[in-house]
Amino acid sequence: MAAPAHAAVSQGSGLAATLSFLAGYVDTLGFIALFGLFTAHVTGNFVLIGRELVQSEHDVLLKLLAFPTFVASVALTRLLLRAWQRRRWPALRLALLLQLLLLAGAAASGWHASPIAHAQAPWAMATGLLCVAAMALQNAYCKLLLPQLGATTVMTGNVTQLVIEVVDTALAVAQGESKSGAALLKLFWPVLAFAAGAVAGALAVSRAGLAALLLPCLLLAGLAAISGAALQPLARN
Repeated sequence: MAAPAHAAVSQGSGLAATLSFLAGYVDTLGFIALFGLFTAHVTGNFVLIGRELVQSEHDVLLKLLAFPTFVASVALTRLLLRAWQRRRWPALRLALLLQLLLLAGAAASGWHASPIAHAQAPWAMATGLLCVAAMALQNAYCKLLLPQLGATTVMTGNVTQLVIEVVDTALAVAQGESKSGAALLKLFWPVLAFAAGAVAGALAVSRAGLAALLLPCLLLAGLAAISGAALQPLARN
């Protein structure tokens, strides 16, 4: 039983790291290319909307639309997952493929939008909202199907818990106690992967523009391809 359990942990860590890399990549790419839009979470957009109230830069419409788009996408994901699970369809694979479709659509609309002159250009807004929908989908299916992975799109909680684990581990070692490093490693790899994705997204968008969205599409295609045999056992049915 030890070998299958170890394999499941390794697969879960790899999946969490891959999805965290993807989120950091898309979030940074969107922030740079789409005038400060946060695509993977809504917290940053709340801050930017607040700033707009006292320091208007006339680019707030996309950020305002991002919130209802995020909410609607999470709600739709919940309904889709329930329907897929009732029919015993491979919910994780379908969710990954739907996210791929949304990001591919964002890449296509980004190609139409280039060069982007302002955030409220129609194709630019379509690109941003498709990215928001794709990342809202990831937020939802990770929470509903893969709760053991923890957060893959927002690192604040992960970094907080990681620091706590580091301190607790150091105290245990100092006191001569043994402490498993499993929780620490579970948090470490997603945080590192998100940071790597942020750097990669910044470099990619500076060189390839919104065509850089094709890389996360390839990652999702790879995950979808292996989701049946390797990843589906991790998913909550």
